[in-house]
Amino acid sequence: MSKIITIRNTVVAFLKENVQTADVTVIRVEKSGDTWKTVSEVYEDDSFLKSMNLPPKKIRLFYAVTVDSDLEVISFSRLSTYDDSESENN
Repeated sequence: MSKIITIRNTVVAFLKENVQTADVTVIRVEKSGDTWKTVSEVYEDDSFLKSMNLPPKKIRLFYAVTVDSDLEVISFSRLSTYDDSESENN
């Protein structure tokens, strides 16, 4: 299996477990030295609507996840926005 597919599967499993969502799509994988930087698109229930007891609605969020060469997630964060052109500048 390709290393990129392994990284993708690792990130998807991590986000499904820690963000508690079933809908994860890895949209970017980039090797940087000994680490892999990824960006994933995740659909989650809108917590505001949930807190107001309104009908649920899914919102799209983006997460950056960094994985080391041992397939350990070493960082992750939710991005405020994601612009695909950012990858061209990095």
